[in-house]
Amino acid sequence: MNLPNKITMVRIFLTFLIIAILLIPFDTLGIELPKLFINEAIVVDIKYFVAGIFFIIASLTDFLDGYIARKYNLITDFGKMIDAIADKILVNSVLIILAATGFIHPIIPVIIIVRDNVVNSIKMVVGNKGRVVAAIKMGKIKTASLMVGIILTLFYNLPFELWNLRVSDFLLVLAAILSIVSAIQYYNMNKDIIFGDNQNNNQEIN
Repeated sequence: MNLPNKITMVRIFLTFLIIAILLIPFDTLGIELPKLFINEAIVVDIKYFVAGIFFIIASLTDFLDGYIARKYNLITDFGKMIDAIADKILVNSVLIILAATGFIHPIIPVIIIVRDNVVNSIKMVVGNKGRVVAAIKMGKIKTASLMVGIILTLFYNLPFELWNLRVSDFLLVLAAILSIVSAIQYYNMNKDIIFGDNQNNNQEIN
């Protein structure tokens, strides 16, 4: 368990903390959390702000563990696996909760999760044939849009909400569209390998 893997485990802990903050019925338990009134029109449940802060910290650990692993040559198979799992738990769990509580449309997490399964399946098939699926620029833009969109949603789209600019919704819709586009790109880039026989692939590799 090297340092990058420990940081990844911290991200998993923060993820479950975020889930607990968002799902625990504090009012039912008799715990009254403070609410913020902004511009006399926006009522903010403070638990979403707290969850948003932890989400930002968890997102930063994703950058940090990868940076340390690459810089000090601490990349391991376990690290690759647990990092991918931590990312999906963090993003997908929050998306599902936001959809269930009415903050975002349910189609957003559906598209994101289906896309991840499709791309992961492509990577698995291609990997079994001795190839590596390289990350594409479209996927990175999708991830950036998704993360910023989630953060803004947890912060009630502030400060843009003050000017009736639905930036959070725009970024999440953009992320969903880019998810579909990037999935198609991954498929087109690897369809010859996916449908090719193992013998031909082995000849190409050699």
